[in-house]
Amino acid sequence: MKKTAIILVSETSLALAQTIAKEMEGTEIYTKSQLEGCTQIHSYSRFVQEHFMEWNAWVFIGALGICVRSIAPCIMNKYTDPAVLSVDSTGRFVIPVLSGHIGGANELSRQIAAAVGAEAVITTQSDNTDLWALDTLGTKYGWKTTVSRGEMNRLITLFVNKKPTALLLETKDDGTAYLERSLPEHVRLYTRFEEIPQQEFALLIAVTPFHYPTSIPTLCYRPAVLHIGVGCQKNISPEGIPAYMEAEMEKAGLSPLSVASVASIELKKDEPLLKALHQHWPEASLQIYTSEALQDIEVPHPSEKVYETTGVYGVAEATAIKSADGGRLLIEKQKGMLAEGEAFTFAVALDVVASRVGHIEIVGAGPGDPDLISVKGRRFLEQADLILYAGSLVPRELTFCAKKGALIRSSASLTLEEQFELMKKFYDRGLLVVRLHTGDPCIYGAIQEQMNFFDKYRMNYHITPGISSFQAAAAALRSQFTIPEKVQTIILTRGEGRTPMPEKEKLHLLARSQSTMCIFLSAAVVKQVQEELLQCYPPETPVAVCYKLTWKDERIYRGELKDLARIVKDNGLTLTTMIVVGESIDNRQGLSHLYAHEFKHLFRK
Repeated sequence: MKKTAIILVSETSLALAQTIAKEMEGTEIYTKSQLEGCTQIHSYSRFVQEHFMEWNAWVFIGALGICVRSIAPCIMNKYTDPAVLSVDSTGRFVIPVLSGHIGGANELSRQIAAAVGAEAVITTQSDNTDLWALDTLGTKYGWKTTVSRGEMNRLITLFVNKKPTALLLETKDDGTAYLERSLPEHVRLYTRFEEIPQQEFALLIAVTPFHYPTSIPTLCYRPAVLHIGVGCQKNISPEGIPAYMEAEMEKAGLSPLSVASVASIELKKDEPLLKALHQHWPEASLQIYTSEALQDIEVPHPSEKVYETTGVYGVAEATAIKSADGGRLLIEKQKGMLAEGEAFTFAVALDVVASRVGHIEIVGAGPGDPDLISVKGRRFLEQADLILYAGSLVPRELTFCAKKGALIRSSASLTLEEQFELMKKFYDRGLLVVRLHTGDPCIYGAIQEQMNFFDKYRMNYHITPGISSFQAAAAALRSQFTIPEKVQTIILTRGEGRTPMPEKEKLHLLARSQSTMCIFLSAAVVKQVQEELLQCYPPETPVAVCYKLTWKDERIYRGELKDLARIVKDNGLTLTTMIVVGESIDNRQGLSHLYAHEFKHLFRK
C-alpha cells in the first residue's frame, strides 16, 4: 500500500500541506487546482472512493465536513479502514477521524501536530486516560491472541472503566517492560498465576505462553518464546505431525501461538518434516545447527545410538536448548510415530532472555546530576528490587525514583564478597538488581571483576551506558575537545598511583601527541602528572581542573599546565576530580568545514 495521501481542500494552506509532506515519507498532495508540487483531481469524493484502500492514511486539510462526506461511503470497519485525519486550514488542530488505534490515526495526529505546532484532538478514552490500547498492544510487541473482536471490545470496556484488573507477566521483553512502568492504579501485577486471587478482580490480562484455568474474563497475549527442537528418521511423511505436536503442547499447558523457532541438526536440514513445520509456523524462524555447535549442550536423555548417527546425544533437546540460548526445557524429548517405521522426536524450550529469572543491570549513573542519567537507566532504577550504588561517587538523589519497597544500599562499606552475596540473594529470587556506577561503567568503573563473578555463576546481566565525566567536562567548559586541523584525538587516561601503568601508556609517552587529555583519578598524584606532561606540552598549555562535575557543589578551575599542581593543592581537591589538558580548552580558532558550501547537501532531505 501507498503511505499517505494529502487532500488539499483549502488552496491557501499549500505551505501547510508541503510542511506535512516533508515530515512524512511517501506522501503525495492532491487538490482541484493546478498548484506546483500537487496532483490535480476533479472530485474529492470520487477520488477518495476510487482509491480509499490504496493508502495507509488520508490527511484532509480544510473543513471537517468535507472530510466526513468524502469518506462516508467508504467506511467498512476499524480493522481494515485506513487512518483518516482532518487538519483545519490554519493548522491549529489535527483531528483523527477514522481508525484511531488500529489504523494509527491517533499516533499520526500527534506526529503531524508536533511538526506544524498544532494541537492533536484525541477523543479515544484509553489515550486520554493514559491507559493501554489493548486492541493494538499485541501487534505492537509481536504478541498473538485468539480473542475475537467482539470479546476484545468487551474486555476493553472493563479495562477503560477501571474495573479491578490483574496483570500476569510470565515473560520479559520490551512490551512487558512498558506494562510494568506504566501500570495504572486499578491494575495489580503478578508474575505467578497461582498467586492471583481471581475473586478480587473483574479482568485478567496475561502475557504468557502457558494455559491456565480462569474464572474471570481473560485476555491472553502469546509472546514468541518457545523453541521446538526436532529429530526424525530419513524422509518420513510430515502429514499430521504438526497437528500432533500442537496437541502435545496443549496437553503440557503450552500455547502453540508462542512458537518462536523450529530447529534441527544440519544432517536433517532437507527433511520434508522440517519444511512442513516451518510452513505450519511461518512466522517462526528455522534454525539449523552443526554437530560442533551442539557439543557442549547437556541433554536430560542422552542416546549413544543418536550420537553414532549425528554426533550429538540428543538432536531434539540439544537444538531446542540451543535456540533458546540455554533456556530450560518445558517438554523433554517426546517420541512419536504416526506411520509404521517413521519415527520422530521433538522437545520444547523456553527462551532464556524472555524467562522471568533474576537479572542484573549495570547502569551508568552519569557524572552526578540526576537528570543526566539515560532514560533507560532511570527506568531500570524505577523497576529495581535492589539498587546497589557506589555511595562515595554517586549522589543518593539518583535513587529517589526507586519504587516503593525496593532495597537501596550503598556499596561503599561493603566488601566485594558482601556485594556479590547481596546481589545473588535477590537474583536467585528472580528479582531485578541494579548495580549503579558513576559516569559510564565501562570507563574506570571496576566492573570487570563483577562480570567475572556473574559469568562464573551464569547470571543474566547487561550494561546500560552512561554519560562520562569527560563529556560533562567538555559541556561545562563550553569547549569542543576536537579542533579541525589542530586536535583530532581525545585521550582518556589516569596518572600512575598504587595501580601501575603499562609501560607503553606512561603519561609522558601519551603526551607526545599533544591531544586533548582527560585524566581521571589523579588528584592525589597531580605533581607527578604535571612533571610528566611538561616533558611534551608547553608550560602555557591550558588546563582545567573540574571537581564534582554536574553536582550541586561543582567547581572548575582554569589555568596553565605549569600551575596545575598548585591549583589542585590550593583548593584541596581529591576524589571526583577530572583534569583536562590541551589547546582545545576555550578554543574558538578552529573552523569546521562541515558547514561549508560543498557540504550543504548533507543537511537536505
